[in-house]
Amino acid sequence: METASFRDHITTVTEDGKERKWLYPKLIKGELYKYRKYFSGVLLVLLFAGPFVKINGEQLILFNIIERKFAFFGVVFSPHDFYLFVLAMLIFVVFIVLFTVVFGRVWCGWACPQTIFMEMVFRRIERWIEGDVQKQKRLDASPLTLEKFWRKTAKHTLFVLISFLISNVFLAYITGSDALFKIISEPVSVHVTGFIAIWLFTGVFYLVFARMRELVCIVACPYGRLQGVLLDNKSMVVAYDYSRGEPRGKRKRNQDILGLSDGMGTGDCVDCDLCVQVCPTGIDIRNGTQLECINCTLCIDACDMVMGKIKRPKRLIGFMSEDQIQCHTSSFSPGKRLYSYSAVLLVMIAVMGVLLARRTDIEGTALRAGGTLYQLRDDGTVSNLYNAELINKTNHPLTFQIVPAEKGTTIQLITPESKLDKGESIKITFFIIRSQKAIKEYKSDIELNVLSGGILLDKMETTFIAPPNF
Repeated sequence: METASFRDHITTVTEDGKERKWLYPKLIKGELYKYRKYFSGVLLVLLFAGPFVKINGEQLILFNIIERKFAFFGVVFSPHDFYLFVLAMLIFVVFIVLFTVVFGRVWCGWACPQTIFMEMVFRRIERWIEGDVQKQKRLDASPLTLEKFWRKTAKHTLFVLISFLISNVFLAYITGSDALFKIISEPVSVHVTGFIAIWLFTGVFYLVFARMRELVCIVACPYGRLQGVLLDNKSMVVAYDYSRGEPRGKRKRNQDILGLSDGMGTGDCVDCDLCVQVCPTGIDIRNGTQLECINCTLCIDACDMVMGKIKRPKRLIGFMSEDQIQCHTSSFSPGKRLYSYSAVLLVMIAVMGVLLARRTDIEGTALRAGGTLYQLRDDGTVSNLYNAELINKTNHPLTFQIVPAEKGTTIQLITPESKLDKGESIKITFFIIRSQKAIKEYKSDIELNVLSGGILLDKMETTFIAPPNF
């Protein structure tokens, strides 16, 4: 590479960093774009349906940080399941690392909500109202006219409305869809905080999709910088096959690769710059892997179209590794890091599966009441006072019963509770009573079973103290 000036500054600002370069990416509806459009449609349906589809009375996905309640596919998780949340986040991080090592930044171009909304919703509205790239440029450069006024007003009005819709859906993931319906249907004075939150998020989403756009991916998102650490020569990324494309030069249709009239050899790249014109972040993929590249594959479709016109093989730009380019091979060869990350991920998933399988509907904790000793009774028994807390992790009420696992041990409830509403936690105080004749040591372990309908839901372990009987 003769110059690497493209690495000194991002493509969307001037070299001195004082002025924004507004991008007008072309749209070429190639084969990969069609696949991406269908995939984005499925993800948009899932994204909008997530808060409103319910399983077992709970919404499909819920991140209620305020009430510390989380739900995934109808299963409710409470703060006591925080270890599961931490492990799930670690699994997600390792999966992203593994996915990036193999496929680069495909997540950003194909599955990231920012890209899906920007490319499949907002840019399509922009093209529908303002026209193609050339018409958009002329409209922006022209003075304010009636046509420019109504087109810009119509576009930004739709942008605000869609941002408002996204804001409501986003809030439904946090507060729950039932709470969102209350905010919408009841007077504003009753839900001032929720009303402010909706419009605050609306403003943020409008700013992101109307003004910041690619700067979110380039400046705000740390993933682009992370991929520089994770990628290696075996990673499959959107890349330019320089061994086939260089040196660049104009070609005629059906012209042999070494058949130029001046006797100089040339590669397949005709230097049309179409790959640059379609890029939503404004880079030239022929300069190599760059942090701005989101692997959206638009440059692949553009280059394939040109190669088709000049009767040359497709995928001059395509998914390939550096080793494939250098070795002129089409086979993918995984590296050692792929096996290492895969092993770690499988172990973590296995641990997560075991923990989920052992997760109970009720979680209980029993401790001896602080500052108390044993109580000797007139009937020859000894008792200890306990405080227990029970949490219902299900989305339906449960009746329960606490039963000692050891024969000859009884429980005397002080607070006779036997029912737990969904997501509820209660505290119970009770005595555990044992015969003094059966006690052989001062401190012993004791186990309590929590039953519901005769089914064992949880076990609580605690200690019992009493003077030994010798």
